[in-house]
Amino acid sequence: MITDATRHAEFTPRQSAVLGEALRLLVEGGDKALTTAGLARAANCSKESLYKWFGDRDGLLSAMISFQASKVRTVERPGERLTAATLIEHLEIFAHDLLDVLAGDVSVALNRLAIGQLSRDGSKIGILLLERGRRQIDRRARGLIDAGQRDGLLRFSDGEEAYRTLYGLTVQDLHVRLLLGEKSATGDFAARAHRAVGYFITLYGTEKALSASHSVDRTGAGETDKLHNGHL
Repeated sequence: MITDATRHAEFTPRQSAVLGEALRLLVEGGDKALTTAGLARAANCSKESLYKWFGDRDGLLSAMISFQASKVRTVERPGERLTAATLIEHLEIFAHDLLDVLAGDVSVALNRLAIGQLSRDGSKIGILLLERGRRQIDRRARGLIDAGQRDGLLRFSDGEEAYRTLYGLTVQDLHVRLLLGEKSATGDFAARAHRAVGYFITLYGTEKALSASHSVDRTGAGETDKLHNGHL
């Protein structure tokens, strides 16, 4: 089972709660609502604790983005040898989490804030989103894909291209539509993740992975919801 403690290992439970409040303030009130004093009141902690944990405002934003990115799981288990079935399961967890996170109010608010600050000299939130958000997610997912190749389940000459294919098959134009104000239909994310991984395996899977993928298709994608809720 994957718990919140393992998802957010970088932060203590108290810090995670504070970061959750910070993200809520950002969604509800925008950039101006995210002040040290306001966050201290909302999270019932001292400003001194905030400075000790996160440093300045950039440090707080960096922690908020890292916390949000940590919600996209890749089920990292050092030394584990993947089977075709577990590779597909782990990829579907990643794809489902990615859709959930990108479609959430928090990610939309962070990206809109970054876009709104593009014209300002010295704006840092876009860089933070790339370095502490997207690249951290990319790094973990690449590790899973590389492990699939190592264990003879995937074949590719360019791991970055393979990963970008998986990302594109999963997200498609969802994020753009959300940033433009369209509401997402989260109920179909399990099926969408299942299809994306199936297409990815068709493009990059070895015979072992293809056989397992076809077996999953015959039995249905119902297990994805169970995986998404943290049951393995």
